[in-house]
Amino acid sequence: MKRIMAIIVLTVVLNFGHVGFAQESKTVLGDLGLEFSGDLAFNSIYMWRGIMLDGDPVVQPGFYVKSPESKYGRVKLGWWMSHDLENKDALKYSETDWIIDYTYNFPSVGLSFGHTYYDFPDALPTDGAPKGFSRELYTGIAFTKLFLTPSVYYYYDYGKKEDGGGEGSYTVLNLAYSVPFKVKDIGMSLDLFGHVGHNNKQYYRGKGGDAAVSAGITIPLAKNLSCKPNINYSAPWGNISDKGNGNQKNRFYSGVYLNYVF
Repeated sequence: MKRIMAIIVLTVVLNFGHVGFAQESKTVLGDLGLEFSGDLAFNSIYMWRGIMLDGDPVVQPGFYVKSPESKYGRVKLGWWMSHDLENKDALKYSETDWIIDYTYNFPSVGLSFGHTYYDFPDALPTDGAPKGFSRELYTGIAFTKLFLTPSVYYYYDYGKKEDGGGEGSYTVLNLAYSVPFKVKDIGMSLDLFGHVGHNNKQYYRGKGGDAAVSAGITIPLAKNLSCKPNINYSAPWGNISDKGNGNQKNRFYSGVYLNYVF
């Protein structure tokens, strides 16, 4: 219990303890137009592209910095991690991601390019290294004015398997829809998400993929701070669900997501 409370306190400090810094930065960095944001999620399990990476409850904080919107596009730098709050199954899994993203927004279309470095401290690579890592390039297009806001992303993992990498690709179609409503003059929204992804040899042999749906309610807690309890369902197919290969199963899971924009 002490370990769990320590992790929770640490993640809260990392994400929401920056408020004082952000207020000061309005004077120091305000002229630069930088935007700081943080998020903090608690999930019953860690699901990733149809694959259960950890069957224990996890805490997942993130922190991001965005450049101002300009005629040259926008750059985002991000840090994100996942850590299990318990260790009752055999899937001990920790992860830290470092992200750089460039997005250019046209009037009704957004184009993105980026790179993610994955650090897996609990992995045991076959090359004998003390931890695993991988690297992934991605590109995507989002149709911001169309119904369901469809977007398509392509991820290419070029990390070698002996280092802990995926050495494959993942293509995904995302859909989203929000319905605003009020409860006692408090503005909320019902947020629906879904995706269908295709896995081409990323971490597994052959081809397969996953489909998932999610429903959550965004609740404002304070200025620039919101909370979203959610429920999710993931269904893998192809080589991901093959008992002789991925052996992944259909799963329900739930979580709570906090977001703060400084």
